Amino acid sequence: MGKAVRMISSDGTLTAMAVDSADIVESAREIHRTSSVITAALGRLLTGASMMGAVLKNEDDSVTLRINGGGPAGSLIAVSDSLGNVKGYAECPDVQLPLNSKGKLDVGSAVGTDGTLTVMKDLGMKEPYLGQIPIVSGEIAQDITSYFALSEQTPTVCALGVLVDKRTGSVITAGGFIIQLLPTALDDTIDRVEECVKDIQPVTTMLGEGLTPEEICRKVLRGFDLELLDEFSPVYRCDCSKERVSRALITLGKEELLEIAQDEKTEISCHFCNRKYYFTPDEIRALADSK
Repeated sequence: MGKAVRMISSDGTLTAMAVDSADIVESAREIHRTSSVITAALGRLLTGASMMGAVLKNEDDSVTLRINGGGPAGSLIAVSDSLGNVKGYAECPDVQLPLNSKGKLDVGSAVGTDGTLTVMKDLGMKEPYLGQIPIVSGEIAQDITSYFALSEQTPTVCALGVLVDKRTGSVITAGGFIIQLLPTALDDTIDRVEECVKDIQPVTTMLGEGLTPEEICRKVLRGFDLELLDEFSPVYRCDCSKERVSRALITLGKEELLEIAQDEKTEISCHFCNRKYYFTPDEIRALADSK
């Protein structure tokens, strides 16, 4: 189970959030059988989505992040509810790449930079909010930072990390933090934040040393007096059901459904959890008649 906190500075100039998402990312790895570099890429996106979802106001709100930079990973998708619970998948989960020049998993090359990061927020309105920006680096954190700057005009610092066992491919540590300035920020707040994060350790290093999300916030923003707003325990959670799959099938239209109904059995697999749902010809015809 993940661990996460939201904090605010006592002077009301910024908020900070941090999450330990190792369990979430390991769950995704086990479900999708991802290679090490895709585990890192999808894990970063899931971690970022969890923190972005946790600030949504209403219980039924959700946020979806989709990134596709033309790299061999294809599209990566992560969806979070308002409690920070996430699900996601990679279009090409088994991509293998050599390490980058720093000896690290080459997430940037896996994702690519010729494409976009799209953020969709379903806030219960007639139409969802949609923001889209060109990919900056494909490393995920920089792209989320750019999204907030360009689409929401919110000065943001985002750091994400996933450390994978070189032998087994399992997740050792994973997590991230997001710092955002509030409209009440003072003129020197940006300078103070930049000074704080200038030489900060990677998130995976801090988690590996046993720091909790709250301790990470306090370490990163040393010099700021932080107050705890709330803490929560996000998990990897898919909310699929046969009813949801049925509603999706109905959108195919009557003609296509009747064609599908000619098969002895129809199998539908959920992208997010790989759960399989089966429909008989009679069930498919009933869906076609409901159009």
